[in-house]
Amino acid sequence: MSKQPTIKTEHLILRPYTLPDAPELQRLIGDRDVVITMTGAVPHPYEDGMAEDWIGGRQESFERGEMVDFAITHRQEGFFIGGIGLNNIDKQSELAEIGYWIGKPYWGKGYGTEAAHAVLQYGFEVLRLNRVHSKHFSNNPASGRIMQKIGMKHEGCQRQQFKKWGTFVDFELYGILRSEYEVSSNP
Repeated sequence: MSKQPTIKTEHLILRPYTLPDAPELQRLIGDRDVVITMTGAVPHPYEDGMAEDWIGGRQESFERGEMVDFAITHRQEGFFIGGIGLNNIDKQSELAEIGYWIGKPYWGKGYGTEAAHAVLQYGFEVLRLNRVHSKHFSNNPASGRIMQKIGMKHEGCQRQQFKKWGTFVDFELYGILRSEYEVSSNP
């Protein structure tokens, strides 16, 4: 059994989820303003027991090489901020999708960008990926700004690609190649 890594940045610790994270995970992800920005099928309301069940499956998914998920916590004070990870890891094609969410009380503080930089570095330098991609809803430009800040390039739009709570929404697509990452991280 391999152990999921922990990553430390200037202000954050990205670490494996633990069961004590469940109440704060449920509270933050249960906020309608947060979950409406998420491109996955996250239920709302986020009911009791869902966080514990989800956390319980993280290590197994990591061991299968499918994904690596991190709880985003504040480095000095330890509070839970949100989540980030590399999903749909394809070792043969050397690619993965980065996904993240930040609890509403922590929006606009730079935590998403700092965490995304660290996970991108992990993807290219540890997992040796060639490409990392992501997407966000067109009506969530803040997520796109994070993608741009970490060097991702806009690659297009998938119109009405997803139905979120009865409304069709567009996906904005972003990606970055290892060669682009290496140029930007070694000026």
